[in-house]
Amino acid sequence: MTADPVPANSARSTQPEQRQQPAPPQPAESPSDGPGGTHRPYREVTDAHGRVYRVGETDRDILGHSRKLMVYLPWAAMMAISVFEYAYGSAEDTLSSAHGWSQTNTFWILSIWVFFQAGIAFPAGWLREKGILTARRAMLIGSGLCLAGFLALSHLHNVWLAILGFGVFGGVGSGLVYATCINMVGKWFPERRGGKTGFVNGGFAYGSLPFIFIFNYAFDTKNYHVVLDLIGCYVLAVVLASAFYFRDPPKNWWPADIDPLTYAASSRKGATSLAKNPPAVRQFTPREAVRTGMLPLMWVSIVLTAGVSIFGISFQVDYAKEVGFGPLVAASSMGVLAVVNGVGRGVVGVLSDHWGRKLTLVFVIVVLGLAQFGVIWAGNTRDEWLFLFFAFLSGFGGGAFYPMFAALTPDYFGENYNATNYGLVYSGKLVSGLFGGGLGSMVVDSWGYDGAYALAGGVSMVAAAIALLLRQPGRTGTPRRTTAAEQAGTAAG
Repeated sequence: MTADPVPANSARSTQPEQRQQPAPPQPAESPSDGPGGTHRPYREVTDAHGRVYRVGETDRDILGHSRKLMVYLPWAAMMAISVFEYAYGSAEDTLSSAHGWSQTNTFWILSIWVFFQAGIAFPAGWLREKGILTARRAMLIGSGLCLAGFLALSHLHNVWLAILGFGVFGGVGSGLVYATCINMVGKWFPERRGGKTGFVNGGFAYGSLPFIFIFNYAFDTKNYHVVLDLIGCYVLAVVLASAFYFRDPPKNWWPADIDPLTYAASSRKGATSLAKNPPAVRQFTPREAVRTGMLPLMWVSIVLTAGVSIFGISFQVDYAKEVGFGPLVAASSMGVLAVVNGVGRGVVGVLSDHWGRKLTLVFVIVVLGLAQFGVIWAGNTRDEWLFLFFAFLSGFGGGAFYPMFAALTPDYFGENYNATNYGLVYSGKLVSGLFGGGLGSMVVDSWGYDGAYALAGGVSMVAAAIALLLRQPGRTGTPRRTTAAEQAGTAAG
């Protein structure tokens, strides 16, 4: 492997007081000489595959503070927007009574929200990578649309207007926030993105826990206006506060304390993760990523897996009530699902840094499938504790696959086009929203809950089989010369 300085856009280490003008243009928020940052020379090195790494600048040089803030702020924003998806099911009965909506109406409102929440990821990513939409601006726009979504749900009785307000505006707003947060953490932690991405992604689930209980115990036709308006203001405030500190790293940036050619790192965790999940061999454009065949496989797998997850979110409370469990068990099962869904994302993210991303993904999808059959068993035996246990497993599997796809995408295709590449992968969820929520209600009407849950379990197993076919593009089975990292990984394991 070679380390080739690029004199056209890098400063030489022998002249630290000078910094030549970088050739590649960066978005306004990206340069290391942005607000709070300091000037420091950098160089670009190239590995055996031709991939370029920008090294020499620390996170503090670029941001003026630790990159850990680029984990905590996205996490807080994800916590705020989680109420859209994971608490909505607990509010449906009151919304139906207050507005005169049918169960099918409320399910389609959520399905349309899922469609736009996932569908905005790719166009938003394209705008960001073209420099038209900065991360900060995406968050600001998203926060306003999120508020509009809850105001629509609170004050509009017409179901079509509610679909427009909550489903379309709220979906686009929360989708902008979600996509920006996930891409942000992956760019700042390229050497340990599994655990960090999982932590941030987890906030999107367990952040809804307080609202699940509010909607079950303190939400009725007398106070629903006030509750929904306050929730909308809460989402607006948290996302706005986070947005002002969002900034992307420069393209090709790599942490200064890690050698991108040997994976030698001051942190043993970083070396172990890189040994199990080596960086992409180069930066793939969306067109190139599709041509590898791996991105389409990811898309199909996430369509199936997310459909099962959304089905569980939409119907678990109703199924618990259908089989005779009390409201506490019904609410608790959804609370368990939300907490485990979120915590599981963080745990699985860390595991993937040690096990490898693909193996962890397959494991998670299989657990999700088995949980669907377990829910049927618990319902038929009327065993409340067994039901909560399988709600636990369903919550774990139903959320943990998201950070795996979010981390696999830059692992396979690089960070420079990750906003669009992951936007394409995540767009599979817009299809999932249709058959997981709206079409799921039709399956329940035709086959009953047992038939619907059995179908969901079978779909999960198909998704796991597809995930087994994933391979990192351009990398052969021949190990790279990374003996230092492998030794560190062995010692850590």
